[in-house]
Amino acid sequence: MTIGIYEIARASGSANPLLPAPADIIWSAVVFSILLVFFWFKVLPSFKKNIDARTAAIEGRLAEAEKAQAEAAQKTANIEAEQAAARAERAETISKAIAEASVIKDEIIVKAHAEADAYLENAKKQIEAERQAAIISLRTEVGALALDLASAVVKQNLKDDKNSAGIVDDFLGDLQKDGKN
Repeated sequence: MTIGIYEIARASGSANPLLPAPADIIWSAVVFSILLVFFWFKVLPSFKKNIDARTAAIEGRLAEAEKAQAEAAQKTANIEAEQAAARAERAETISKAIAEASVIKDEIIVKAHAEADAYLENAKKQIEAERQAAIISLRTEVGALALDLASAVVKQNLKDDKNSAGIVDDFLGDLQKDGKN
């Protein structure tokens, strides 16, 4: 086979079988130049136009994204400011509630003290009334005992007598004088 390649190369008259004929080189250069000019003036501007459009679209989207990011940052700042205001309002409300609770507590304490004083005064009056009732009851019983004793000593029945009331009163009066002394 190697013999066939050398024979073809000798028959074509070319010294180097790797180099094409000069006419092929010229025609290839002309076609390449035409294609280059076509691509340079028709395809490349269209390609550049598409790339520029894409670049503009990307830049537009980037600008929109930056604008959206700035708006989001502004909204975030507004939300944080509103949250800070809400926290301050909550703290103020809590402090007011604490102050009101303290005032109410003080009012309740004062009212409780007043009620306790009233109950104590009532209890004192009731005790005094019961003491007076006990004294009266005691006087009556002491009077009855004194009459019984006097009746037993004198051997008379003074219970039916009208003078017995006077005698009892005199006896009680003497007892009071002795108790005070």
